[in-house]
Amino acid sequence: MEARIISTYYDYLHKEFQINSKLITKVQEASTSCQPIFQQIKKIVESNQLKVLHSFQQNNIADFHLNGSTGYGYGDEGRDKLEEVYATVFKAEKALVRSQIVSGTHAIALGLMGNLKRGEELISATGRPYDTLLKVIGIHGEEGSLIQNGIKYQEIPLTAEKEIDLEQLGNSISFQTKMVIFQRSKGYEWRPSFNITQLEQAIKMVKNNFPEVICMVDNCYGEFVENQEPLEVGADLIAGSLIKNPGGGIALTGGYLAGKEDLINNAAFRLTAPGIDLEVGASLNFNRPAYQGLFLAPLIVGEALQGAVLAAKFFQLLGFAVLPQFDEPRTDIIQAIRLGSRELMLSFCHGLQKACPLEAYVKPEPALLPGYTDEVIMAGGTFIQGSSIELSADGPLRPPYNIYLQGGLSLGHIKTGILLAAEEMSKTKSV
Repeated sequence: MEARIISTYYDYLHKEFQINSKLITKVQEASTSCQPIFQQIKKIVESNQLKVLHSFQQNNIADFHLNGSTGYGYGDEGRDKLEEVYATVFKAEKALVRSQIVSGTHAIALGLMGNLKRGEELISATGRPYDTLLKVIGIHGEEGSLIQNGIKYQEIPLTAEKEIDLEQLGNSISFQTKMVIFQRSKGYEWRPSFNITQLEQAIKMVKNNFPEVICMVDNCYGEFVENQEPLEVGADLIAGSLIKNPGGGIALTGGYLAGKEDLINNAAFRLTAPGIDLEVGASLNFNRPAYQGLFLAPLIVGEALQGAVLAAKFFQLLGFAVLPQFDEPRTDIIQAIRLGSRELMLSFCHGLQKACPLEAYVKPEPALLPGYTDEVIMAGGTFIQGSSIELSADGPLRPPYNIYLQGGLSLGHIKTGILLAAEEMSKTKSV
């Protein structure tokens, strides 16, 4: 029966989507190689699912909490309880989870701007941050940025082995240093992402020598990939987006911060206003999908991880460099593939778009987007606009032309996506 189901799936791909039989053979080979890794991922999914379930139960979540509020949002118990659940899941003193946080970058910016004052210093311990965060910092003199508001900034380059330079980081912290930020995911860099063990080592070094320095982790793309989260290994503050991992493909919008109570309160003042804090903010129809998305998040992250593993092996078999390798440990859902040319990046995205449930007929074109310094090509006909826990890919059109694949609500959908991407690429170059 199993063989018949598999045969029907691949026959359908070949006949209806015109996928070359050689590519189908390659993805079958890749899938066989990945089975042991898939089993490891499923164990992590089970562990994280229990963690989330227990958090709902500990906070006595009921149907009543799924309802929203309007206007000022006074007395919105569903909103407040959602934040308690997030705090429990991530082992935080307090959490801020709001639809008014428009992106992961916005959540991080709240954590930075709410906790840094003029004359204090921010250090990036993981090299140059992601493109959109550079504008928050103010590398190029952006209006309203940290640097323009008198915050000092320095970044510690990674070592030749692309690891956190603990010695230089320790030597760079001074009496002015208020916060050290760690970017868990690779962003648009060709390097490994930093796993929980590596973050723990770096955070312990900072805390052992400079206990008053705040350690913040940009947790985007990393939630529920491992059995632990950064707050469990000493971080003071984390931030992320609900249209990435923790929204489970269901949350309509929003972002979160979690960590020490005073740091969360300071971030809340930036989101609302001094004196208002967390007491206002209508949730409208946000609560129900936010709760349900969080509950499903471990499962959906597991599907995305399996898809990333499969993509790594598949494109490796096709002769492309990939990072990480299919059998390497993972700490985020992103799979980098070095395509080597602008044309192949465009073809990859054109093919992946054909696999989308929405707007499959659209041909993605590069554009200069807000927060970026190079043209970016993106593919993703997602149910939630811009959702990167749903199947999508993007990358800046600059040498060496790396594409970053992420997300997918089911392994079967991701498999279809990478086959269509490879098929489209074959029209540009033999693969």
